[in-house]
Amino acid sequence: MRRLALSTIVAALMSANAFAADIQTRQVSFENEGTTLAATLYLPADSRPGEKRPGVLVTGAWTSIKEQMSGLYAREMAERGFVALAFDFRGWGQSGGNIRFKEDPTAKTEDISAAADYLASLPEIDASRITGLGICASAGYMAAAATGNAHFRSVSLVAPWLHNGGIVEQVYGGKDGVDRLIALSRRAEEAERNGTPQLITAASMTDETALMYQIPYYTETGRGLIREYDNKFNLASWEPWLTYDSVALASRLDKPLLIVHSEAAAVPQGAHAFFSLLTSDASELWLDSVSQFDFYDNPEDVSRAADAAAQHFRRFNKP
Repeated sequence: MRRLALSTIVAALMSANAFAADIQTRQVSFENEGTTLAATLYLPADSRPGEKRPGVLVTGAWTSIKEQMSGLYAREMAERGFVALAFDFRGWGQSGGNIRFKEDPTAKTEDISAAADYLASLPEIDASRITGLGICASAGYMAAAATGNAHFRSVSLVAPWLHNGGIVEQVYGGKDGVDRLIALSRRAEEAERNGTPQLITAASMTDETALMYQIPYYTETGRGLIREYDNKFNLASWEPWLTYDSVALASRLDKPLLIVHSEAAAVPQGAHAFFSLLTSDASELWLDSVSQFDFYDNPEDVSRAADAAAQHFRRFNKP
């Protein structure tokens, strides 16, 4: 286990590809369990026909789509010489799926595995050098998908939201609060089976019933509140989300890991608990006074996180 010094990150900048304006993108799609998932492939500006590059699969925060933080980090990875893929999970964004806007850790983990299969099949990708970058809620899903999966060489988690039962109760109003949300989730599941999904607004500055009321990023135009954002949340999400123990995943993770986080961001105690359980090669970079939402799109903080992830991936991508 080790902590990264910022000086080591600065050195990595010297070899990064600075072709931001010329990054190539391609709209692509792949299948999982009969459903088509929409994705964007990001290629370095200096990519050449027939050349194979290491690949990075990028996933974002809950309720998010590929045009938000996952797409931004995918572009950052392409600027650093990787071919990167950001995609919409089933039921979100441009992807298919009959059940919409449900934060289902199991289903999203399966989608990441399918995305890794697809990435490995592309002619631009060196299939032996694929890595995963999970942001916020999808950090747990990424760790789960990478465990035991031969496609993945290493994983980086940026501003990871990692929780267990104790952290869930701290965040969601104690046992009584969690029990109320789970009961609500079960009623919503029943309604969904009867053809009436229970959907609420995901983020709003005025609607107090929204999932994220007066929360930065998601409620700000020019940040997360973009035209493509679904801005919906299925109330049936609560039980699978609240009962998901992403901290416990660390004890099974068999890939080298980097965590980039801040004590000023969301649930740092979860990241610390996760790190303490790791048995694989692991490192961490803790940045001062960086909020959860600044990790999503603040240029300086995104750049520092992307530099650290790129350095980590290069370390373990050597043939």
